[in-house]
Amino acid sequence: MTQDPQEAVVEEVEPPEEDHLAFSRKDVAAILYSVDVGDREKLVELMEPLHPADIADMLEQINAFDRMRLIKLYDKEFDGEILSELDESIREDVILALHPEVLADAVRELDSDDVVDLIEDLDAAQQSAILEVLEDSDRVAVEQSLTYPEYSAGRLMQREVVMAPEHWNVGEAIDYLRATDDLPEQFYHIVMVDPKLRPVGNVALGRLMASRREILLRSLIEDTFHVIPVTRPEAEVAYAFNQYHLISAPVVDESERLVGVITIDDAMNVLDEEHEEDILRLAGVGEESRLSDNTLETVKQRLPWLAVNLLTAVLASLVIAQFEDVIGAVVALAVLMPIVASMGGNAGTQALTVAVRSLATRDLTSSNVWRIIGRELTVGLVNGVCFAVVMGVLALFWFGSPVLGVVIASAMVINLVVAGLAGIGVPVVLERFGVDPALASGTFVTTVTDVVGFFAFLGLASAVLL
Repeated sequence: MTQDPQEAVVEEVEPPEEDHLAFSRKDVAAILYSVDVGDREKLVELMEPLHPADIADMLEQINAFDRMRLIKLYDKEFDGEILSELDESIREDVILALHPEVLADAVRELDSDDVVDLIEDLDAAQQSAILEVLEDSDRVAVEQSLTYPEYSAGRLMQREVVMAPEHWNVGEAIDYLRATDDLPEQFYHIVMVDPKLRPVGNVALGRLMASRREILLRSLIEDTFHVIPVTRPEAEVAYAFNQYHLISAPVVDESERLVGVITIDDAMNVLDEEHEEDILRLAGVGEESRLSDNTLETVKQRLPWLAVNLLTAVLASLVIAQFEDVIGAVVALAVLMPIVASMGGNAGTQALTVAVRSLATRDLTSSNVWRIIGRELTVGLVNGVCFAVVMGVLALFWFGSPVLGVVIASAMVINLVVAGLAGIGVPVVLERFGVDPALASGTFVTTVTDVVGFFAFLGLASAVLL
């Protein structure tokens, strides 16, 4: 009996025995044990299947003592990609722990943009030590990139770029690629340039390989083509990549000459860092907070924000102090106060999170800000009415006071409306004044909702119950 060829193929395909996309606690334990006993051969065997990003994650998670012992034992197997994946908080310590020859070999493996990212935060002596091990052309390229402003396209780009004159055809381009020994390890386009080295278009490798040799490159140029000035902020570069679905884009200097290229992986790294910073800032723990930070560093990062929160809490307490008489007369107010403040704070945080994210992605602009503010006011009013009914009924059955139910219901509506307005309005106003909305909005919104919530609730109670 004959067998269906498709069935035969299916039977021969076996799933991989092990998934190396991540490492487990068991893997880490085995690696650290090989370090403890000084078994370098076993350590290399265990580390070999791991991706450089996974090795970097492991180095960040283990303590400093084990990290240094592992690096010393791993020695010449240390890959340059591991350095580029390491968090900045421990990268300098790892570089110092590496043998100079190992460091030199690791750095030579990296593209120019990775070398720039590696050394831009090091001190002058360490920068010089790394630059000295590079070939002359690579060193000049890195030094030139370091002259550009920090967080600019010039720092983000890689100098290795594949370009071709606009009069070439497909055959000439393919012959050039096959004959060139120093092509970038990864690239997605050939950048077409005019005689003055000004980029005029991108040709995707896929279209190049699918076309006949005699076809001119200019006929294969992609419709979407963005040229990035070398001084453009990297946040704007990342926005352009995300907005226009770019894979790579050429970078030009002041004379509009091609000096490098930015690829999607670098742009996405910037977006990821921007999002991470926003989350950390909203939480008030500092944009440089890392799990690898020691206790003293963590205290220094969080203490200032806690001090600011203490001041805002004191301000809210001063509002409460103005109504000591009514709280003393109606003890139920002390029980219900936290509910009003908490609901307002949560509603404000919801609106604030949406606003900060929309500002970062440029979805919230001057053309739609009033519409969004109106929407948040309406949402706050509707939610306020819904919870006002719930709390009004609860207060009635809990304390047997219809008037108290009306007071907390009214305060709930007021505070949720104000929370929606503050959640959108505060970050918008801060951005107008050039202040990072993610950095300061949370403190202001919390203060507004606490003060307004306590004042509305206790003020109404003072007017109605006394």
